[in-house]
Amino acid sequence: MFGLFRKPPTPDTDYGQADLELRSARDRALAGDWAAGRDLIRSTGKDWELRGRRLAVLSSAVAESSQWLDAWEATAPDDPTVAILRAGALMDQAGKARGQASARNTSREQFERFQQLSALATEAGHRAAELNPDDPYPWATSMTSMLANGRQQRDEFLVAMDESVKRDPYNFDAHLMAVTFRCAKWYGSHEQMFDAAREPAAAAPAGSSVAMLPLLAHFEYALREFGFDTRAESLSTKASYFRRPEVIGEIDACAAKWRGAGEPRLIGRGITLRHWLALANYLADHDRKGTKALLAQIGPYLGNTATYGYFWMRQTEGFHAVWKWADK
Repeated sequence: MFGLFRKPPTPDTDYGQADLELRSARDRALAGDWAAGRDLIRSTGKDWELRGRRLAVLSSAVAESSQWLDAWEATAPDDPTVAILRAGALMDQAGKARGQASARNTSREQFERFQQLSALATEAGHRAAELNPDDPYPWATSMTSMLANGRQQRDEFLVAMDESVKRDPYNFDAHLMAVTFRCAKWYGSHEQMFDAAREPAAAAPAGSSVAMLPLLAHFEYALREFGFDTRAESLSTKASYFRRPEVIGEIDACAAKWRGAGEPRLIGRGITLRHWLALANYLADHDRKGTKALLAQIGPYLGNTATYGYFWMRQTEGFHAVWKWADK
């Protein structure tokens, strides 16, 4: 795909990315075959990262059209997967209601709707946790719902975090949400955010996806420090931060640990983490050859990679910029 004078691939923005089994099951469910969604989640077992990712994609499909989940619930009203998909769909709707703008550019009505839907998601998440006590994902969903009222729910957030990691110590969804909750644009600080990223990354075994969380912390730091509210700062200003030797060193160390158990899979968080690494390398002007290999693995699968939006107005612009840089 990287031949001379080749154009960047047309981005595939399907949320399912390279998990073709997931994409097929979701499409069948939306067409009325709800058992396809049930069977997919059952087959995933206790692979918590893969399960969480698949639940997130199916939840997004419920937010789009809930008829198939309604039919599933009518047949199995106490199925814990139904409950967690309800919670996830409500959080998906809450996120869309709030939008992606900074707090000062978000209306009161948007905040109120965000809080209403988040509260409903919390209730649905609690029911899912009761129905499936071994599952860390409902607790991670509850953590997400607390973004709506985090200043009043700090203690509850810590309880939910504890419950999630008690079931899966290096649960990617839980630790990702901890980094988000504790970043400066939400309810924490740069220091708290980096601690939330670096501590599990250091403690996790080789091959763990949480090893890559410090990259997200660096993206968040650059976004906040260099033009968060207006995005007026130039890309070069943000990129200069990534070219610091200590930042490049941490990027390389995280990538080495993530790959320490062999080449990471493409499903689960594999595509997203490859995007993170490719973006970090681009911003640092570092390891062009390695980035080219990463993009060959990624192929067209962009999905929803929010971190590109930290630096460009559209995710596809960022993806193409990284691709063109790597292909020089």
